[in-house]
Amino acid sequence: MTGQQRNAVAEAIRVALRAVIDPELGHNIVDLGMVYAIEVGPDGAAEVVMTTTARFCPASGFLQQAVEERVLGLDGVRAVRVTLSYDPPWTPERMAPEIAARF
Repeated sequence: MTGQQRNAVAEAIRVALRAVIDPELGHNIVDLGMVYAIEVGPDGAAEVVMTTTARFCPASGFLQQAVEERVLGLDGVRAVRVTLSYDPPWTPERMAPEIAARF
């Protein structure tokens, strides 16, 4: 897979993750600023680094599973690893401005 193809798959992943809704805040994890990184390797293996609103968020497992399912359903993705990171910790300042304005 070329660099251009990997970039296209990474963008498709970002678009697909807009369908993953945080049950606590009621908005998608991309606009909430919970997706920290998306990497796609030459072999089609994807890694999504994300966070939750709090370290012991009860929705962590649900969100990880939803991300995995969305990403694995995309053309060009052979495998996916979803990693939770709390560095930096999530804050409301990470939200897209149009979402933050609602809070």
